[in-house]
Amino acid sequence: MDRKKIIVRTSIFGIAVNLVLVLFKAVVGLIANSIAIILDAVNNFTDALSSIITIIGTKLANKEPDKKHPYGHGRIEYFTSVIIAVIILLAGVSAIRESIVKIISPEEADYSIVSLVIIAVAVVVKFVFGRYVKKVGKEVNSQSLVASGEDAFMDSVLSSATLFAALINYIWKIGLEGYLGVIIGVFIIKTAIEILKEAVDSILGVRADSELSKHLKEKINSFEEVQGTYDLNLHNYGPSSVIASAHIQVRNDMTAEEIHILTREIEYAVYAEFGIALTLGIYAANDEGEYGEIKKTLEEILKEYENVLQVHGFYVDKENNVYFDLIIDFKVEDRAEMRNEIVAKLKEKYPAYHYNVIIDSDITD
Repeated sequence: MDRKKIIVRTSIFGIAVNLVLVLFKAVVGLIANSIAIILDAVNNFTDALSSIITIIGTKLANKEPDKKHPYGHGRIEYFTSVIIAVIILLAGVSAIRESIVKIISPEEADYSIVSLVIIAVAVVVKFVFGRYVKKVGKEVNSQSLVASGEDAFMDSVLSSATLFAALINYIWKIGLEGYLGVIIGVFIIKTAIEILKEAVDSILGVRADSELSKHLKEKINSFEEVQGTYDLNLHNYGPSSVIASAHIQVRNDMTAEEIHILTREIEYAVYAEFGIALTLGIYAANDEGEYGEIKKTLEEILKEYENVLQVHGFYVDKENNVYFDLIIDFKVEDRAEMRNEIVAKLKEKYPAYHYNVIIDSDITD
């Protein structure tokens, strides 16, 4: 079963589970005059709504690329997570508001054994369901499902607190629902903010996953002609749509035909294993004779700069132009100044050369 079908199937299952819980909890809450159980029912209804939004978002995200959106519509899934996070946030605010009203104007609840059993069953159902949905969400890389699973887990916590309050009320006639409702509301809001932050990070773009970057570089470097892989960029256009670019260093004497064949083989191999469309650029290795001495001098100079994380792409052409890239730690306030300082020291040693130095971003581990 493909990713889209798994997400839709899991979401439909979630709608069914939550609507059944809404029905039972609403009836029990109204009979027992329990604001906590009624809020629990409302929360389950928002969960069902979240599942509907997940289905809609998944279907929209799987639309074929078009002229206006050549990389597809996969990022819609991240907006789906934002909507779900907002729904959870509103549910948390509502829980706190209603609970404060309950503290200020308490009403006596009337629980029965049947109502307590129904709440206990709901706790188990939501806990198991939440674990299942979150597991599926991680397997298919769906933030929406992970968010729904996390929400379901928080529901089980909410129901557990409701059950605890109900037992206290049933045994000792002490009403704790309002106070527990405030505490639960705070936790629900915290969960919503975490989900929202993750979704916004995905939309804005964050550092590539270090494990994925490592495996990609290992795959590229496994080709005999490749002397190193640099400038790896991963562009995320949705959970299942990733485009990458990188530079590889090869021998200076390779022909255009040899480079063409090599890059094609690498790109096909990466797509076959990772499902990632890779575009490669070339760095020619040129560090023999005097050029090699310049490179060694550069390496000695860089030992004085612990915030220079890497140097690559070193090349000297016949016009005495020296090219290389520096990766300087983001914590350095003025990276351009550090680059200029390094170039000045190199130029002092080799004044006959012109230096073309690019500051690269440290975007992969």
